[in-house]
Amino acid sequence: MSKYFNYFPKTVYSLDNTNNVDVVTSIVSRFSFENSFRDNTAVYYEYNIQDSDTPEIIASKFYGDSEKHWVVLMLNQIIDPQFDWPLDQRTIISFINEKYSANASVGQSGITWAQGNIHSYYKVETRTTNSTNTELQTKLQVDANTYANVAATTTNLLLDDGNSITITVSKETKSYYDYEVEQNETKRTIKLLKPEFVSPIEDELRAVFK
Repeated sequence: MSKYFNYFPKTVYSLDNTNNVDVVTSIVSRFSFENSFRDNTAVYYEYNIQDSDTPEIIASKFYGDSEKHWVVLMLNQIIDPQFDWPLDQRTIISFINEKYSANASVGQSGITWAQGNIHSYYKVETRTTNSTNTELQTKLQVDANTYANVAATTTNLLLDDGNSITITVSKETKSYYDYEVEQNETKRTIKLLKPEFVSPIEDELRAVFK
């Protein structure tokens, strides 16, 4: 990110209690996209991050310059690339194992504990329109007691127009492992600024800090 900070203004910083000073980059300065710009579908593509991708790789692939990775991060409001960026398969496994190792029994790995213990409970209602075979599913998170009392049922309703709807009630759980994997996957779809807007954004960055 060295070139990005070249745009930042300089400031004088006292190195100690003497009169010794140095000129440094003012890292307290900020530049960001307005929400109206960030939400404008005309200026970006959606992109699914692959396990091999880094902000630098994506910037090089789409903008021809890995130093423009700050555009990728800023458009998606990613402050900490280590935790706001999706982890690859090997790293997410290691992360889960380390995170839940304290919960595990003696001789049990954190992964095994996370896979075998329930994070959340759900009541699931599925409505199927039989004439078109289309489904609408509603999943409601409930507590453990409510989950225990959910009964699996199937109800058929005949509509006035002659069509029928089948309502099926079921329940399901989500393990800590699945929860962590799903949370990681929510970070995978990002916005990529279209290349033709990158140069104007750089010009605006220079103007703001100048």
